[in-house]
Amino acid sequence: MDFTNAPVYINVKDYSVSGEEFMLLLDDELQLLKTHPQPDLNILGKYYESEDYISHTDGKRSLFEKLYHAVKQKALRDKVKLLNGFKPQKGKLLDIGAGTGDFLVAAKSAGWVCQGIEPNEKAKSIAINKGITFIEAIKDVENQSFDVVTMWHVLEHVPDVEQHIAELKRILKPDGIVVVAVPNFKSYDAGYYGSYWAAYDVPRHLWHFSKTAIRKLFAVQGMEVIKIAPMKFDSFYVSLLSEKYKTGRMNFFKGFLIGMRSNNKARRNFEYSSHIYIIKNS
Repeated sequence: MDFTNAPVYINVKDYSVSGEEFMLLLDDELQLLKTHPQPDLNILGKYYESEDYISHTDGKRSLFEKLYHAVKQKALRDKVKLLNGFKPQKGKLLDIGAGTGDFLVAAKSAGWVCQGIEPNEKAKSIAINKGITFIEAIKDVENQSFDVVTMWHVLEHVPDVEQHIAELKRILKPDGIVVVAVPNFKSYDAGYYGSYWAAYDVPRHLWHFSKTAIRKLFAVQGMEVIKIAPMKFDSFYVSLLSEKYKTGRMNFFKGFLIGMRSNNKARRNFEYSSHIYIIKNS
């Protein structure tokens, strides 16, 4: 991917940590956005240093966090059900970006043999206390060793997305699947909130995907998207945060209204706030 002469799609701000401004550059062929400038790897970690980075904590301090964790329990059940539908015989599962380990706990209870990868030491320690075992990095994984690899809102954080997809191909069994969940910048809520759209989440999100981008990037490695499923709760979660960024307060009514409107429009054009992609190896 060459973004040297790529046009600026939108200018956005880091509302949750640094207050810095970034550009999102557009690869028109892939329909992929790239955060620019991307922070050096040695300083990228500082942008995650926030008590409000909810995937790295089991905290339930506020009503928002309590709602998030309540919804998460249903989402976990739905994720495991989705996996079981494509791999009823189960097998070995690797969750990259495992966070505090709740998905792996649910998958393990359903009969999967589970391991995780998680760079955040605080989140990893919480997961270890739940009985989850970890691999240090994807480079340490043996070839063709997993039946399923999952990345729940993780691919957008990966510095070299093409190399990472090649690694997914390497570690996956020939009949394995990758499950990727990412925000969709083509959604109604993304268009409505513009530069305030919380799922841009710069610079932690280095890439911003469309359905076209996911299909084409994985096709390079001979992998095929066989199903796309909506993440309907994401429109509400993202809209609530976007309202906070736009107005300075958590407007539950307005956020819920925009989230509902986004889902209603997506029923016609299938451009939900976030999508789950089931991608088959071959």
